Order: sequence, then C-alpha cells, then structure tokens
Amino acid sequence: MRVVATLLLLLSAPAPAHADTLVAARTVRAQAIITPVDLAIIDRTIPGTLADASEAVGMESRVVLYAGRPIRPGDIGPPAIIDRNQVVTLTYRSGPLTIAAEARALGRAGIGDVVRVMNLASRNTVTGIVRADGTVSVGGTPSSE
Repeated sequence: MRVVATLLLLLSAPAPAHADTLVAARTVRAQAIITPVDLAIIDRTIPGTLADASEAVGMESRVVLYAGRPIRPGDIGPPAIIDRNQVVTLTYRSGPLTIAAEARALGRAGIGDVVRVMNLASRNTVTGIVRADGTVSVGGTPSSE
C-alpha cells in the first residue's frame, strides 16, 4: 500500500519547469559588444545561466564566449567607458562639499562597476564606482546620478 501511495504521489507531482538557456551562437572575443547574431537559445535548463537574449544584447563580454556554451551573468557586463591607464576625474561628495582630483584607472570598467584608481597627486590607490559621466566616485554621500 505504501509503495502504491508513493507511486501515485510521484505521478501526480507537476513536471519540473523547462526553461530555455542562452548560448553563444559563435565565438565572441572578450571586450566585444554582444549583438543578437552572437546569441542562440537552446531548449534545455542549465542552472546559473541566462535565459533571455534581452539580458545580453548590448552588453560587453568579460571573457571569451565559445560557440554552444551557456552564458552566465558574470560572463557579461555593461560596456566599458573607462579603459586601463586612462586619466579620469576622481570625486568625493559629502553634502554640499565636492572634492575632485585626477586619477589613473587601474582597470577597465563600465557604468556602475567598481574600479581601482590611483590618485595622481598623492599616488594613493582607492576604489570607486564609475558614474555615467565617466567620473569615479569614492566614499561620502552617493550622488544622485
């Protein structure tokens, strides 16, 4: 009786949801902007991967995306607006006070990314967030951008 009840329970349980998985249609180099031609959807569920092409189109590949392999969220990101060794404006805001200095970017970064920069005057290295205008904001009160 117990076996029959277990069997009925298993048969009446809903089937697992079947989702699509986003894969690279062709090999995409790192730091390339992803277009719809670069993507394909397979009818298979792979945990931890993207399922919708709209999440990837217009983003920049952070690593090489190989044809047929699933795309994970960490494999892509916003397009870089700051390149390594680029001189950027470093800002600190606290209420009405704003301090700006020149700094050299120590990595590539897009809007909202965290990037390390070196203050050119003091040679100190700090970490900040890239803003839409290309500045790097550190500490203090976040700006309204």
